[in-house]
Amino acid sequence: MKRATALSRFLKPVWAELVEALSFCRIAGRKEGPSTSSGQTVRARASHRTTTLLTVVTASLALSGCGLRPLYGGGSKGAVAQSLGQIEVAAIPGKAGWLVRNAVTDRLGAMPQGAATYRLEIELDDQITGFGVRRDDTVTRERRTLRARYRLVEAGKGTVVLDATAGSDAGIDIVSSEYATIAAENTALENLSQVIADQIVTRLALYAQNSGDSPPAGTP
Repeated sequence: MKRATALSRFLKPVWAELVEALSFCRIAGRKEGPSTSSGQTVRARASHRTTTLLTVVTASLALSGCGLRPLYGGGSKGAVAQSLGQIEVAAIPGKAGWLVRNAVTDRLGAMPQGAATYRLEIELDDQITGFGVRRDDTVTRERRTLRARYRLVEAGKGTVVLDATAGSDAGIDIVSSEYATIAAENTALENLSQVIADQIVTRLALYAQNSGDSPPAGTP
């Protein structure tokens, strides 16, 4: 009963949006003929909006029927969040290491008082490769790739409970200004660090949820 009530509350605003989108489609069809590009654009936007809403509704019904729970159910007091808060991120050398460590630490949340239950060890591989060579052998594009191998270790036992990888890449335009190129490389690294941190913390959260062994807050 509680699940049905919560689902009903969620579906009310979504249904209202769906009705509005369908009405928008009909109005757009009357105002613009099928041969005009503006009419096609309006209908395309309306169709996309309707499709998105239908997807949300379908996904919500499917999740409710299967009994799946949100990954971070319970918010900051939930079992997953409490478990993530007890992970200490080991130091990572280099600028990329500093960026990734800070990003991961921010996402894990504040550690409770006392010793950390787990230690996260991360190894990074940061590479910049040139491509798009002109006739004079000058490079027009670069690709910055950041790869990470990380291990979740039980602090007391030294047992590796999770060993996984993460990675992403970004394209960089080479311009005449060396300063601008360096700035673009730094921006790419900052963005990649955020992506890597998202991947790592999401995987840690899944492990915490699936292991069913999330330690209580404050447990050394």
